[in-house]
Amino acid sequence: MLTVDFDKLGVLPGQRVLDLGCGAGRHAFELYRRGLRVVAFDHDAAELDDVAAMFAAMEQQGEVPAGAEATTVRGDALELPFPAESFDHVIASEILEHIPADDRAMRELVRVLKPGGRVSVTVPSYFPERVCWALSEAYHNVEGGHVRIYRRRELLDRLRAAGLRPVHHHHAHALHSPYWWLKCAVGVNRTEHPLTGLYHRMLVWDMLRAPWVTRSLERALNPVLGKSLVTYLYKPAGVAVA
Repeated sequence: MLTVDFDKLGVLPGQRVLDLGCGAGRHAFELYRRGLRVVAFDHDAAELDDVAAMFAAMEQQGEVPAGAEATTVRGDALELPFPAESFDHVIASEILEHIPADDRAMRELVRVLKPGGRVSVTVPSYFPERVCWALSEAYHNVEGGHVRIYRRRELLDRLRAAGLRPVHHHHAHALHSPYWWLKCAVGVNRTEHPLTGLYHRMLVWDMLRAPWVTRSLERALNPVLGKSLVTYLYKPAGVAVA
């Protein structure tokens, strides 16, 4: 399940892309399939091991075009271990809401981006996230959990202050919002519950089959209920980031 629209981001084969806070690697895998040179970056060593194993499996299965590259790097988003202007694009999907010093992370991702390069930053949308926080303290008040809820204007203003210029934004995954509301209502840590189990099976079916009914419904609901706010920005020439 991809949150970032790679066509809107403007990725091209051979470009170097940083997937900042890659998690399980969903965006990194698709970038690799599209022939890009991908760096999957995260603080979680165990997840990076799984991502590296998948990169190797993709290569063995012949899913990777010639010229594509993929590597994993462990580190801190506040001190990226890359030279300035190293990447054509940066993806930061569902990571900034976890970082107390998010302004430092923003400056770092701008620092490693080439002039003219594009960034996609995604965060939980304000309204669906606010409902989750109201329903469950355990949803966000855990180690490594969400430390803030962004309003769209606030997020874009802060990214502008870091040196980026907005291009486009949209919302995604509206059908996932009710699932998380249900989990928060019945107990976010409960692994078995008939309501959440049934809804989860529907989401898996939708992701595997992509029927027109649910795809059309989600597109219609995304502007209001989309679980993720997805932004696209670029770095103008001459931006200096300390």
